[in-house]
Amino acid sequence: MVSSAGQLAFGVPLALGAAAAFGASSVLQFRASWQVPQERAGRPRLLVHLLGVPSWRWSVVLAILAFACQVAALSRIPLILVQPLLVSGLIWYVLLFAASRHVRPDRPLLVESALCLLGLSAFLLIARPAPGQGGGFGSLWSAALLLAAVAVTVGLCLLAALRLDRRWRPLPLALAAGVCYGVTAGLISSLTHLHEAPLAVFGQWQTYALIVLGPFGVLLSQNAYQAGPVGAPALATITVTDPLVAIAVGLLWLNERIETGLGSLLGEVLALAVVAGAVYLLARRAPHASARYGGKGLPDAASRQ
Repeated sequence: MVSSAGQLAFGVPLALGAAAAFGASSVLQFRASWQVPQERAGRPRLLVHLLGVPSWRWSVVLAILAFACQVAALSRIPLILVQPLLVSGLIWYVLLFAASRHVRPDRPLLVESALCLLGLSAFLLIARPAPGQGGGFGSLWSAALLLAAVAVTVGLCLLAALRLDRRWRPLPLALAAGVCYGVTAGLISSLTHLHEAPLAVFGQWQTYALIVLGPFGVLLSQNAYQAGPVGAPALATITVTDPLVAIAVGLLWLNERIETGLGSLLGEVLALAVVAGAVYLLARRAPHASARYGGKGLPDAASRQ
């Protein structure tokens, strides 16, 4: 019991530290994305511009720190506890963004962010995703099916972003970024069985898919930040989509499991409905919240209207 309490006392602060670093990184990324020329979704030139912004480079350092804290937390406490703590990064984002503008946080935005995280945490606690046997993607057909699903989903999201008005445009872009992140997590999970022979990962197609999907997800997330004010709706969408897609990849390709009893399924559907409603409210609130933060709350907002 003492050992367990000690692990908890060490792991929980690490997970919260990862969430805070993630929130701070996202604030810097959002602000940096408005300091460079706007690019069409999916164009790598945006990342080239962002590399020239010092605050964006610092955001990468913070993201690496967040990942290191996450790994350390996972070595101490179970994923089912770490994940709800990690998604509190959205709350940190709202608080830190307001602090960067020297104003109080927008209360409805804060409540809606908390509601989004409550729904996601409830889903994870009810579903209780359990790891499979490792490996996966044993056939070319399964690999092609996954990559085709990613291509179609991301393509539809980009098409939706072109057709939607400015209020809703960040959501499909963020959804596409979250899909890339979630599939990336699934691909990494599929390689964990090679930990005793790390060089063997270079003989797996997943490694090369990761090299493409990881940076492309980052690019799409920056597109989502550029597309609308405040950034909280985009970050909420990414935060929610990432673990849900990772779970879906685990279920469909990696033999992972979630709770599927009738009561569990009803709870999971209700939790996801809460998440969807909270993201919708965040998107509706964002234009009003931006006025509280000084228009767009961004250095060159006037030139972007």
